Amino acid sequence: MRIAGVDIYVSHPVLHLGATDWVPLSLALDGAPAASCDTHVAVRVRPQRGLIKVRLFAPPHDPQTEGPDPEFTTVFDGTLLLPDGRIAVGDVEQQTRFVHRVGDRGQFNVRVAVNTPGPDASAIDIDITDLSK
Repeated sequence: MRIAGVDIYVSHPVLHLGATDWVPLSLALDGAPAASCDTHVAVRVRPQRGLIKVRLFAPPHDPQTEGPDPEFTTVFDGTLLLPDGRIAVGDVEQQTRFVHRVGDRGQFNVRVAVNTPGPDASAIDIDITDLSK
């Protein structure tokens, strides 16, 4: 079930998602389409050529409702610690930021998929599940 969505303009080729606190400086993409730590995921995206579409989904996934795009490629599938139960999505300069409550504080299973892995990614689906339930 789709729970939120936002279109974000980015000047740099990286979009961050995860906890609402600061992104660790050690989180570097190098040549990968995505990189992660225990609280954040950095995703390589297409900068300065239009908006990046981000959609947030949570169970249950009912066939009658909109779900994550099955054609997208998964670039991260793991757990993230969200200390306040909110997920933030924004550009690396923190000029544009979207925050959405997804549950209580704790561990969440997160799957991040993009329409095109790498520097041409312009759409991201985030599927998030609260592991405490």
